[in-house]
Amino acid sequence: MTTAVTERKYLANAIRALSMDAVQQANSGHPGAPMGMADIAEVLWRDFLKHNPANPNWADRDRFVLSNGHGSMLIYSLLHLTGYELSLDELKNFRQLHSKTPGHPEYGYAPGIETTTGPLGQGVTNAVGMALAEKTLAAQFNRPGHDVIDHYTYTFLGDGCLMEGISHEACSLAGTLGLGKLIAFYDDNGISIDGEVEGWFTDDTVKRFEAYNWHVIADVDGHDASAVKAAVEAARAETSKPTLIICKTIIGFGAPNKQGTESCHGAPLGADEIAAARKQLGWQHGLFEIPADVYEAWSAKEAGASAEAEWQQRFNAYASEYPELAAELKRRLVGDLPSDFVAQADAYIAKLQAEPADIASRKASQNALNTYGPLLPELLGGSADLAGSNLTLWNGSKGISKDDASGNYVFYGVREFGMSAIMNGIALHGGFTPYGATFLMFMEYARNAVRMAALMKQQSIFVYTHDSIGLGEDGPTHQPVEQIASLRMTPNMSTWRPCDQVESAVAWKYALMRKNGPTSLIFSRQNLAQQQRDKDQLNNIERGGYVLFDCEHTPELILIATGSEVALAVSAAKTLQASGHQVRVVSMPATDVFEQQDANYREQVLPSSVVKRIAVEAGIADYWYKYVGLNGRIIGMTSFGESAPAGDLFKHFGFTTENVVAAAKELLSAWV
Repeated sequence: MTTAVTERKYLANAIRALSMDAVQQANSGHPGAPMGMADIAEVLWRDFLKHNPANPNWADRDRFVLSNGHGSMLIYSLLHLTGYELSLDELKNFRQLHSKTPGHPEYGYAPGIETTTGPLGQGVTNAVGMALAEKTLAAQFNRPGHDVIDHYTYTFLGDGCLMEGISHEACSLAGTLGLGKLIAFYDDNGISIDGEVEGWFTDDTVKRFEAYNWHVIADVDGHDASAVKAAVEAARAETSKPTLIICKTIIGFGAPNKQGTESCHGAPLGADEIAAARKQLGWQHGLFEIPADVYEAWSAKEAGASAEAEWQQRFNAYASEYPELAAELKRRLVGDLPSDFVAQADAYIAKLQAEPADIASRKASQNALNTYGPLLPELLGGSADLAGSNLTLWNGSKGISKDDASGNYVFYGVREFGMSAIMNGIALHGGFTPYGATFLMFMEYARNAVRMAALMKQQSIFVYTHDSIGLGEDGPTHQPVEQIASLRMTPNMSTWRPCDQVESAVAWKYALMRKNGPTSLIFSRQNLAQQQRDKDQLNNIERGGYVLFDCEHTPELILIATGSEVALAVSAAKTLQASGHQVRVVSMPATDVFEQQDANYREQVLPSSVVKRIAVEAGIADYWYKYVGLNGRIIGMTSFGESAPAGDLFKHFGFTTENVVAAAKELLSAWV
């Protein structure tokens, strides 16, 4: 290494070599993006990124998100070279079962991976959430002379991320909120899987992002380290706007016969091309061979330890002057609930049971927020332009703006997908518990971000109102049918559809206590009758399913219901008991939670000896066969809804006491 320029190229070539070798060994992967962005990564990670490989979870580290996650060998190479616990053997096991280096970066596998990326556009949207969390946390906790929250969010993204519609939602909001510590690097290589993008992507990206109120630095040579460094310095100097650095690069840089073409995008280069690339790059080392001087030059261990130690000194000074703030910040960063939260929540739930009210569960949700909100300053709420319908604004809500980020509520606008992925970014950042709302039907716009929350086990709380055909005249475009079943079938998603204000408060309590995954809270537009419960029944709500209304002897029939249909089931059970039948009603607000209970409890609630069962829910019928079996009946939806008043719709589709009673009598008289 004779000059700074050649040293930088040499160090960047280590990324290229590792990426080529790992993809080739796996016979699967995307070498083009890591090879094309290696020079940019070398500048960012060695000159600017604040991080500590020995403590990947240091609170004030900079965040780095590889939104174009197919180029995963780029970040794996960076983590390995800078000193994270990601061994060379893990790189050799790229894309293999149980390795820490899966095909796309997966949160929780390798240290230093801030989020799971792969579904294009969601990484940059997570980064918006992280930058928003940083700005808001800093506004809430920093004090004059004490900037204990002060870090950047950097993200790499490609053409695919910009073509995905979610990038519009997220980047538009990022500009509106003035997220000045968000810096995005656009890998402008002109190639996607199908070839040269000019045939299907001719946006004027500069004008687009300027219209979003971003700072745009265009025409940066992505293979010129000095140009990249100057661009980053200019981006960091602009504190009122997020910055997009548009880097012109050559995909697969260094592979003489394939660079600049789609052939190096998503397939191994092949042994001959790798040998030719080594020659062209001047990389005179064997497969997966990294010289000691390269490791030494890349290592961030010493600088990282020093940066964290310096921050710890600043935090200690902050704690000395503001001990209560420091303690609260530590609690929130760890994710602990206040010590008295559970007791206060339980007292509130008991009070609701003692003071009945027939209200819509969306209103019950708002009431719960008014009770829990003052206890939990970490709540960061929002709604996709439907706050007046979702009732997500509570008495202590304060909107976040570009000029004042100290609030606790985000007006997301009509951006369901963007909102949900931004919430995931907020959760990943730490210090907040995000919730966001829309109509249940419009969960479909956000489906993949909801899935990603479950995949990453993040505590995002999705509030969905207008939960059935009960929303009425807006018709089938707005009436959810299959959405609840879809949420229930998503691994690691907890889905609650409460039947009254008491179950609604329990559902919120559960969501706020659950730290290993997201929760969907499904609320009604119409008023719901409060159910009677004794103490045991009240306590059993949190078990997801419980006996709400029972009979004197062994039941002949069990009615299972959720949400607005619970009252219907109870009414039918009373009618049936009056005619001499032994009927039990099970309220099942959260099937996933019920299924986590021990076998003995589940058998007590749903005895296997009672095979005559009817499920009643104004959602897709097929889901309930797992509970009623082939011998049972389901009163549910087998079609889309219609446009009419809610009462007419419930009658039309069979959600009446009379229909449930008729179905029950038919089943009771049947031979099974």
